Amino acid sequence: MEQQNQMSQRILSNKDIFAAMEKSSLTPSNYERLKQIRILKDIMFQAIGPSMNMKDMSIYDKQGVLLTSYLGSGNPPAILSSMLDSSSVGRGWAETGFVLLRQNDTISFVRTINDQNGKVYGYLSIQMDQVYIQNLTGGITAGEVYILNEQGEQMTGTGASAELLLRWTNPITGEGLDVDKDNNYITHSTSPNTGWITYIITPKQSVLGSIHSVQTLSILLITALMLVSFVYIFLSTRNLLLPIRKLRSQIWRMNYSNMNLKVDEMPKNNDLLLLNEAFQDLMERLQQSIDREKVALHEEIMARNSALQAQIAPHFIHNVLYLISIAAQEGKTKVVSDMCKHLSDSLRYIVSSPYAHVTLAEELEHTRHYLSLVQQKYEEDLEWDIRADELASEIRLPRLVIQPFVENCIEHAFANTAPPWRIQITVKQYNDLWALEIKDNGEGFPPDKIREILNRIQTSGSGLDQQANRPTALGNMGIMNSVNRLKLMYNNRLFINIFNNHTEEEHGATVQIIGSLTKEFY
Repeated sequence: MEQQNQMSQRILSNKDIFAAMEKSSLTPSNYERLKQIRILKDIMFQAIGPSMNMKDMSIYDKQGVLLTSYLGSGNPPAILSSMLDSSSVGRGWAETGFVLLRQNDTISFVRTINDQNGKVYGYLSIQMDQVYIQNLTGGITAGEVYILNEQGEQMTGTGASAELLLRWTNPITGEGLDVDKDNNYITHSTSPNTGWITYIITPKQSVLGSIHSVQTLSILLITALMLVSFVYIFLSTRNLLLPIRKLRSQIWRMNYSNMNLKVDEMPKNNDLLLLNEAFQDLMERLQQSIDREKVALHEEIMARNSALQAQIAPHFIHNVLYLISIAAQEGKTKVVSDMCKHLSDSLRYIVSSPYAHVTLAEELEHTRHYLSLVQQKYEEDLEWDIRADELASEIRLPRLVIQPFVENCIEHAFANTAPPWRIQITVKQYNDLWALEIKDNGEGFPPDKIREILNRIQTSGSGLDQQANRPTALGNMGIMNSVNRLKLMYNNRLFINIFNNHTEEEHGATVQIIGSLTKEFY
């Protein structure tokens, strides 16, 4: 039953079966119906695999009408209800879980085909040859084995009379022993899980025959010989096994930080001595290889992070200098002075250990300088607000990862939106998770564009897909630069989401970056 249940679970895990059964039941075209039936047979073929401990497999629609069978050799009934009504088990089945039915020499495993929401698309029937089930009881005893279900229907075993089956249906006790009129010993046991009853009929002569005496003597003789052999083997191999046990014990105590193999005393066997020396040499070379790999991996990550951050700094400086030049041409000396101060603080932030990680609080302070510079161009049309928990000083990030998202809002989100333009940055921390949210009131993104961006973020390979001369639109150089540098630092502990705001109070788009300080998300 467990094997058939696992096979049915493999079929239901294929989501294509629900669509195929839905179409095959609704389509008026014979061609489309045959096409969906072929899909169902392919699904059954994939679930069965190379081994096939069954007679046939059939699929019925919601009305219990046969759609198709895998082999067609089991002559499955065209209407499922005809098979269920012929059995007490089937008549009482509430279409939950599975039911096991026997018809002549065939045992059928029947269950519903339903999705996770409980919607029923049809029924699955796996037919097993009763002989296969009968073989499971063969060789257990010299007598006959009969198995009855809770309703008293015979699931395996042949030759029992109806009178016997009726008398065996409801035994007084869960387990017991009885003697029939022919002096045969009848033992029975009821399964606490399924309620099935197993009967074993053992002939009297097989129980009391002289063969048991011969078997007993044979077992005693073989046991004595085995004990003598074990003692001899133990004494003769003790000197060989003891050094091996010591060597194995030393290997178990080895770890990543200590790969030296120390043996308390040198083995007397020359082969074991050579094995110990060879293994010691292997450990030394393995330790050297691990150390070289660690250094190479660290240098590679530092180089990739440096290359990614070097892409964004010149872009930022170019934009700010352009804004300062515009303010100078308009004669705004106070504005130029303030912008130069903000630029000075920003440049100090960039060039001071440029490739070292910083706190989220420092990154937010740099974003304030940047927005102060940009606001000189847009004046009252641009409004921004940054809110962060005090614990933001404990979160580590690469430099300049927030600025590209803010640039995207200014350069693209507000292109077709009337001012005032608002940018809100919020940082919160929950237990070992931190969340950074960047929200604007722009025109938002088309749904297909959001899917494209998220697919590119999901498939990006930590900076490996960066190309020169990409524009700074969302999903290109600036944003993907920040995403890939975050991936270099957080790996599978990072989650990024983008969605549009569809409420009466809020419009625009929201970018969420969630990181874990302890465990991986996937």
